[in-house]
Amino acid sequence: MPCDNDPDELQRLAAASPQFIDTTRPPVSLPISKPFSTTKPKSSSPPPKAERKWNTADLPWRIGSDMTAAACASGLVAPLITIIDRGIIENASNRRPLRASLLSSLTTLLTRPHHFLLSRPFFLITALYFGTYMTANTIDTVKSTVHNRAHSSITSGPAKFLATSSVNMSLCLYKDSQFARLFGPVGGAPTPRIPGASYLLFAARDSMTIFASFNLPPLIAPHLPLAAKSFDFDLEKHVSRASAAQFLAPAAIQLLSTPLHLLGLDLYNRSGKGVGWRGRLGKVRRDWFGTSFARMARIVPAFGVGGVVNGSVRRRMMGVVE
Repeated sequence: MPCDNDPDELQRLAAASPQFIDTTRPPVSLPISKPFSTTKPKSSSPPPKAERKWNTADLPWRIGSDMTAAACASGLVAPLITIIDRGIIENASNRRPLRASLLSSLTTLLTRPHHFLLSRPFFLITALYFGTYMTANTIDTVKSTVHNRAHSSITSGPAKFLATSSVNMSLCLYKDSQFARLFGPVGGAPTPRIPGASYLLFAARDSMTIFASFNLPPLIAPHLPLAAKSFDFDLEKHVSRASAAQFLAPAAIQLLSTPLHLLGLDLYNRSGKGVGWRGRLGKVRRDWFGTSFARMARIVPAFGVGGVVNGSVRRRMMGVVE
């Protein structure tokens, strides 16, 4: 008699004699276990933000490149700007005609260059444009570092305009006050202090020039008509749009900013002399045409030639390590 507890024997008997299987009992269904999942439940917290990567490579060289480019540009344009600025101030104060002043300063530069290059006016102009170019270059380097861009990349946003305007206006206002005292009217007693209205006019003048020198060129460069297919004319083969805009924008703005410059000078030169606004505006109108072109002649080197030289030297030096 097989043992009831022997499962092997029961299986053998069931296989040999199917009639021994009790079909009256319902089949028993065994529970099926769910497969084990190794996937972790999703977290409800947001994924961590990716860390911002800064471009700090070759930073000492890049800062040195900014300083070198600013020094090259300011040293190149300072002699001519010193001559023109002195001529404009002396002409506005009736000290000497514009042409006579320009010839006198040019003679000094050619015959006694050491006297000219070591003079206070030349130092003031050099410091003015070195500070302006260096500020613009520093903003570009800071932007390229923080936003992980190429070393030679440039920007034209509001931060650059505000920074360069602040530095340029501060240095230019000091330069104008010194030039007005150095080359003001001979005889009489010009006021020892520059009127507040003159400072405001000079600040508005410089804001217009800075905007047209650093922010406007990248905006107008793509739209300059340097190529005219109907006339078989393509100036872009010889001059890039960026360079053309760098020359044209700061020069053209002088037609609008020169009256502010002349009025500011007249408020200083004829302060306390009972001159009415009609008399002041009449002098501005008389000097506007010639002074506008004189200021164009100084602005084109300052922000045209100087801007191109500054950008070119900086770009080439950055390319060494880029």
